[in-house]
Amino acid sequence: MRVEWPRWMPGSRASRLVVIGVLIGVAYVGITFIQVLVASGRDQREPVDAIVVLGAAQYDGAPSPVLAGRLDHAYELWFDGVAPLVVTTGSNQEGDRFTEGYAGFEYLRFEGIPEDDLLVITDGSSTWEQLAATARQLRARDLDSVVLVSDPYHTLRLTQIASEVGLTATVSSTDGSASLRQLARETAAVSLGRILGYRRVDNWLSGVG
Repeated sequence: MRVEWPRWMPGSRASRLVVIGVLIGVAYVGITFIQVLVASGRDQREPVDAIVVLGAAQYDGAPSPVLAGRLDHAYELWFDGVAPLVVTTGSNQEGDRFTEGYAGFEYLRFEGIPEDDLLVITDGSSTWEQLAATARQLRARDLDSVVLVSDPYHTLRLTQIASEVGLTATVSSTDGSASLRQLARETAAVSLGRILGYRRVDNWLSGVG
């Protein structure tokens, strides 16, 4: 059976296949962008074992506005009884005296959460590393269900990484909207992660960095 190529698709069979491949790739990225956009800002708070705050920048122990927003949201969830345990995550940059996880711990302790209700995890500078370290620590406590707290644009990738590391996760995002640049970056990360695996993509990005 002879395949009739559309007249608008000139060139050899090989060049036509390349064009088709490019079109499929563009469609895949476009669909992923829509999925990232639809998922952003999701609030799926429900009773779980732990609330996990994804790390963000801190300045000599003081949370950045982004991290403070996540911590305030986690406090609200804890206060509402979503989970009895709040996990703060994140390592430090070279030269920093404090880790993101410790800055979050101190912030929430000052807000009134008892130390027994807080768990600090300082392993991991990337989302995958933070969630993988969290999964190991929670499994040691026979816990696995979590609600993840981060910025709105992060939602889809968070749930997929959580599934990859063995966590049963939902997401409760902070307030605010996502910029086009943030959505584009997340689209690229999700597009690669779903094909190659998020751990592999994380290792590759760490090597590039």
